[in-house]
Amino acid sequence: MEINRFSVIGMLVLSNTFMTFAWYGHLKLGQMKWFEHAGLITFILMSWGLAFFEYCFQVPANRLGFKGNGGPFSLVELKVIQEVTNLTVFFIFVVLFFKNESLRWNHFVAFALLILAVYFLFKK
Repeated sequence: MEINRFSVIGMLVLSNTFMTFAWYGHLKLGQMKWFEHAGLITFILMSWGLAFFEYCFQVPANRLGFKGNGGPFSLVELKVIQEVTNLTVFFIFVVLFFKNESLRWNHFVAFALLILAVYFLFKK
């Protein structure tokens, strides 16, 4: 079965979206009235529930995307794509849900350097 690059990247975006909500979403939920008395176990279980869906996209993206399984990417390429996708989703998450967090110039420089890392990784 041949899979294209965009399908793999799309699965990684979905995976990282679930991961970001599992890792950081509880920080925002804890501020909501419904969850103001929820304990740590509640947030752990909610995060585990979201992590299940992360793995439902992450594992297929890596298995189908890996050249060793007929996919379009090397293991290193998959990892770098995953990291950049992770940070992209995280930046969007911060801007949308944590408006009190400030993004400074050095955050954008660091992100640009990661994009350059992807460029150099795929440069032949």
